Amino acid sequence: MKLRSLVPALALATTLTCAPLLRADEAPIAHRIVHVTLDGASDHATSGRLLVFATLASTAKEGAKDGNVTEVDMNPFMPSSVSIAAREITQIAPGASVDVDADGVAFPGAFSTLPAGDYLFQAVLDVDHSYNYTGRQAGDLISEVVPVHVVPGGAIPTLKLTKAVPDKTGPWVMPAWATQEVRDAVPEAQKHAADESLVSPSLSAFWGRPVSIRARVLTPPGYDPKAATRYPVVYFTHGYTGNFNRFGVNMATIWAAMVKKQMPPMIWVFVDQSSPTGTNEFADSVNNGPWGKAFTEELIPTLEKRYRMDGKASGRFLTGHSSGGWAMLWLQTRYPAVFGGTWSTSPDPSDFHDFTGVDLYAPNANMFHRADGSAVPLIRDKGKVIATFETFAKLERVIGPYGGQLASFEWVFSPRGADGRPEPMFDRDTGNVNPAVVAYWHDNYDIAARLQKNWPSLKKDLDGKIHLIVGTADTFYLDGAAHKFQAVLDGLHAKSDFRYLEGKTHFDLSVEGDDRNALQKKIAWEMYGVARPKP
Repeated sequence: MKLRSLVPALALATTLTCAPLLRADEAPIAHRIVHVTLDGASDHATSGRLLVFATLASTAKEGAKDGNVTEVDMNPFMPSSVSIAAREITQIAPGASVDVDADGVAFPGAFSTLPAGDYLFQAVLDVDHSYNYTGRQAGDLISEVVPVHVVPGGAIPTLKLTKAVPDKTGPWVMPAWATQEVRDAVPEAQKHAADESLVSPSLSAFWGRPVSIRARVLTPPGYDPKAATRYPVVYFTHGYTGNFNRFGVNMATIWAAMVKKQMPPMIWVFVDQSSPTGTNEFADSVNNGPWGKAFTEELIPTLEKRYRMDGKASGRFLTGHSSGGWAMLWLQTRYPAVFGGTWSTSPDPSDFHDFTGVDLYAPNANMFHRADGSAVPLIRDKGKVIATFETFAKLERVIGPYGGQLASFEWVFSPRGADGRPEPMFDRDTGNVNPAVVAYWHDNYDIAARLQKNWPSLKKDLDGKIHLIVGTADTFYLDGAAHKFQAVLDGLHAKSDFRYLEGKTHFDLSVEGDDRNALQKKIAWEMYGVARPKP
């Protein structure tokens, strides 16, 4: 669970009015209008969701290298520090201008209420409606960062879209934080990795067009496709904001560990679960399609014909972190006879009695406020609440009504509404939970509830295969759902492995000393012990 959201092209703008209430004797404040011109960024007419960002210059410069601010963007850990206004653009031609009402669709409030001061502004045209999930990416059109002295009633200079974001993506492009060891491992890892994506018949039938399930396969040192030796296989998927081109660090890291014998020799399959609506969680869904079926009935049989895999449950393992952790926990519990175990780290809520701190089944449940009126927190760090659930719900709605972290859950879990879209689990204005939608979530995707109901039939194939690891200081409060899920399994006298790592957050769970991947190495050896038990 990483709180960035995503917006596909089927978006209709949802209005979020943030203008302050006026006294009867006050004149209304004129809306602040921002003019944006397509000036050199594209030589043809284009469309998309136009976003205008504004932040105090002093705040931006404090966090910039050498005080040089090259972009103004949202910050998930300081969400209210950047103001955002949005407008859906059906077409803008080169040289043409559009006006953005920065008091209409705006976060965290109307731009006309910005205190006087020195700000930095930037415009971005999100051409494929993917900003919430990926941020600005190749092909998006952007303006320069423009300094603006904001005063009441003052004008904002025209923002000119002058350039397109270059394409810097690729499976082997290393992020700035990658260690030298990982970078050094890339050339050899690349030789032992292959794109094994395939067009899925079931997904293509659902969508009425070719849809692929995308995977990359990494074979271990010494792998010989003609030899008799077979290997256990680990299926790994990314968390929220991950995608097919962001497995490079994982592949290089695991390759280096296998070379040094810090991890056992196994075949690793990195499976992409990103989509225009968020993560699909490899769950069959009335909105996203039959992703679980595609994974288990199409991808796995195809790969087992091509590679020297064990080809049996005791040699098929699942692991992932965050939303990836939930996806793999779901696959293990939904298809228990197919897999030999899941090691899910910091998974999204597995028991909806604690959905990041909210009991969805409680009478009059509300995602924004507790019964005592206090705000529902969503992000914490070192014991301090950084952001509330309401803050992120309204931030997502401005950037676009589809595919954000919260909307992504609805695309997986919710029934389809009369308009063809997933029914919202909660009201974005009030936070009120929709009990009918939650009942559907319960019956279909609450993992704890499903296991409690079906344990007699599941026990034979599932007992002892669930491994869940989470920090006691998880950034998104995901340890709460883990405790409730464990209580359900304990009540069923099921064999399970729950580990709560003291003081660990969502982002440092695997770290031990200088080793950033210590937990992943332990997990790999535990899997190998199942596949190759010692006499």
